[in-house]
Amino acid sequence: MGTQNPLWRDGGEMSGDHTVTMRLTKRAVDALVVGTKRYFAWDIELKGFGVRVSPQGRKTYIVRYRTIGGARRMLTLATNEVLTTEEAREEARRALARAAMGGDPQGVKAERRAEMTVRDLCELYMAEGTATKKESTLHIDRIRIKRHINPRIGNMKVTDVTRADIQRLMIDVGNGNIRKDATPHTRGGKGAAARTVGLLGGIFNFAVEYGFIEQSPVRGVKRYKDNRRERFLSAAEMARLGDVLARLGKDGGDPRHVAIIRLLTLTGARKNEITHLRWREVDLEGGLLRLKDSKTGPKVIRLGKAARALVGSLPVHDREWVFPDRRHAGKPVANLDWAWVNIRNQAGLPDVRIHDLRHSFASVGVAGGEGLTLIGKLLGHQHVVTTSRYAHLSDDPLQAAADRISDRLASMILPAPADDAGKSESPDGGSGRPNELTGFNMSS
Repeated sequence: MGTQNPLWRDGGEMSGDHTVTMRLTKRAVDALVVGTKRYFAWDIELKGFGVRVSPQGRKTYIVRYRTIGGARRMLTLATNEVLTTEEAREEARRALARAAMGGDPQGVKAERRAEMTVRDLCELYMAEGTATKKESTLHIDRIRIKRHINPRIGNMKVTDVTRADIQRLMIDVGNGNIRKDATPHTRGGKGAAARTVGLLGGIFNFAVEYGFIEQSPVRGVKRYKDNRRERFLSAAEMARLGDVLARLGKDGGDPRHVAIIRLLTLTGARKNEITHLRWREVDLEGGLLRLKDSKTGPKVIRLGKAARALVGSLPVHDREWVFPDRRHAGKPVANLDWAWVNIRNQAGLPDVRIHDLRHSFASVGVAGGEGLTLIGKLLGHQHVVTTSRYAHLSDDPLQAAADRISDRLASMILPAPADDAGKSESPDGGSGRPNELTGFNMSS
């Protein structure tokens, strides 16, 4: 793999490590083979710029230099997952320029590392270490940092955090020891604790990649099992939920919340796919919601007859959002979680999450004899193998399945018509109940 670098033969920190020289490009870095021992690849154009390849497969850009006083330094820049080769080259040029002018970039970094708190690290991670995360994931990350991480270890120096500190944080969050102003998303519990420690693992791995610490304190922590539940509502529970929604309609509750909960139930959609629904994504004629983005990317949600009638009955109060926020113009509704806590408690369903309505859609479909492939397609599952199994399906059986599931759920959750005279034409030409679908006038 090349000879030992002659610049470091005299017992420097790289002594004993193998090196290769080449012109470093993205293609060249990607092609570097992982060996059983650590080695270095140095750029033939920019002296001092290189890549360190670990036996674990991590490729980290580095720059070596000498200070004015003659001390040898090795500055870690970032991994190839954080910086492109050209970005790393520019960072190396700047570091070499600072060293030539009498500076010591590695010394400055060491000082910064000694003073950096976990709060500072979290801010740096959110700014520079989350390029591949979706905004919906980042939103939850910010909440966990604000509610669970910063109050417990935010003021600790990064270099002082130990595995025991992470373990105590996990137990504390798992026991639900939280502030009084917590939201339904931040009440703690073992699932929240497991996911918070998972986030901390990513944050401290980021710190390792940037050279702030040698090893993550999260490493070796035995996490709680993140038992994501597959809770679904029985017919009786669904009926209770329907009664509460109907009662809210008569008692002056928020019509947006009633419509959203019903639409989530009738479609099996994820919460943000409905709360953030835009009018331009609604295709009533085709019975589709054509989402520009979702948890799994662009997505099409099929509307059964009842769901299509519900969407068709909604008034347009905002040109952009189907369910606009009343307090913040130009934004979608933002307070559904607290509304759901009230709704589920009134229905005697204190353990049911909004996401469980999605599970209920699937369970009703299975109970009704729908094939798993059809249900998976309706729910928008994006696994490669699963998607390939759906490729041969035509639109007709998918639409029929959406209609059947939606109709069965509609009989449970929607109020019965007072009489036939109150019926009006639904958007698809059938006989629907637009006013009863929303429960009350949306303009109230």
